[in-house]
Amino acid sequence: MGNQPSVPKPGTKFQVIGAGLSRTGTASFSEALRILLDGPVYHGGTQATLAPPVEIKSWIKLLSHWPPKDASEKKLVRSILAERFDGYAAATDAPVSGLVKEMLELYPDAKVICTVRDADAWVKSMATVANASTLWFLSVVLLPLPGMRHFPTYINVLRKQWVHLYGEREPMTKKSYYGQIELLKEIVSADRLLFFNVKEGWEPLCKALGKEIPDVPFPNINDGNAIDALAERMIKSGLVRWAMFLMTVVVVVVSAYLMRTSQV
Repeated sequence: MGNQPSVPKPGTKFQVIGAGLSRTGTASFSEALRILLDGPVYHGGTQATLAPPVEIKSWIKLLSHWPPKDASEKKLVRSILAERFDGYAAATDAPVSGLVKEMLELYPDAKVICTVRDADAWVKSMATVANASTLWFLSVVLLPLPGMRHFPTYINVLRKQWVHLYGEREPMTKKSYYGQIELLKEIVSADRLLFFNVKEGWEPLCKALGKEIPDVPFPNINDGNAIDALAERMIKSGLVRWAMFLMTVVVVVVSAYLMRTSQV
């Protein structure tokens, strides 16, 4: 997860579908793509939590109709994807990683790149994320925040997508990790699919995209730290909003009481 949401640039050609699961270096990968493709990259986690509320609400709507049961739902899913990615050079992270089939239909010329890491380390990392995103009090604390009030619902539809694709809920296991890899091998032709570890740096990524290696270090963004910081910031913001609301209520009640007693 990055620090700032991306802004679409009209006329940008969509080139890369990021098929790697969350916590596989998707934030670093997104920044690397931004540099190589010279265009904005849509990182799912960042856009859903830090961009305007339309982002997270759109994903909730899409995933509530996914997988599509009929032509009408298929059309809806396609239209939301086209709207969300208009003006972007690439998209990464969830829920994109679970919508590769639909993305290929929309962008038939796009390259599919799946970020990977050690499977055991991924399982441990996902356990931390799952614990943070399912705290029982989140729905109440986040209620005053325009976009994040939808976060618990967003997590629920993401969970539905995950169960459909990999057949398991939290805690995630290596079954999900390797399930994504096998799924991609089934639906993406080998000449369009790259499995990439961000620790490998620029060379394999640039080779796959036909780009020169840039004269800058490969990005190194810690998703875990970003997620922890976001959670802390959002919880504090929610509590502050609640405190202000309750203070306002108290002031109104006391003022009404004083006015009433003064008239007696």
